[in-house]
Amino acid sequence: MAPPDLTAEQIRDFRALAGAIIPPSASYGVPGADDERIFSDILRSLERDRDDVCQALAHLVRLAGGAFADLEPARRVEVAATFREAGGAPLAALVRVVLLCYYRDDRVMRSLGLEPRPPFPRGHVVEQGDWSLLDPVRARPRMYRGVD
Repeated sequence: MAPPDLTAEQIRDFRALAGAIIPPSASYGVPGADDERIFSDILRSLERDRDDVCQALAHLVRLAGGAFADLEPARRVEVAATFREAGGAPLAALVRVVLLCYYRDDRVMRSLGLEPRPPFPRGHVVEQGDWSLLDPVRARPRMYRGVD
């Protein structure tokens, strides 16, 4: 289901851009970020990044001179490269959402040799480090206000 503040055109452009950011790979047996299941997760996960994503998509349309999804593949690559060079916080937010959702897909996790499961209840083993590295932090004066 589409978030109410993204138009159908924005969703089409976003999906085409997601597929350009992470295309499918036959050699690794993984879908692209424009896969139905992954892209649905992306739309559901916009939350705090929704405004930045909308700004990034508006900039993408300006660069494309119209709908990004309607461009020929070679032109999409050019516009996406220009878009990447422009960068900025809105683009970073858009890419972050795409990457987070892509790498939590079970098919992608299996292709990486990882078991697709939450970290709990079994947890993951974390090697113990050198706790003395925190001594300078512990020695600092308090930087917060106490509560009553």
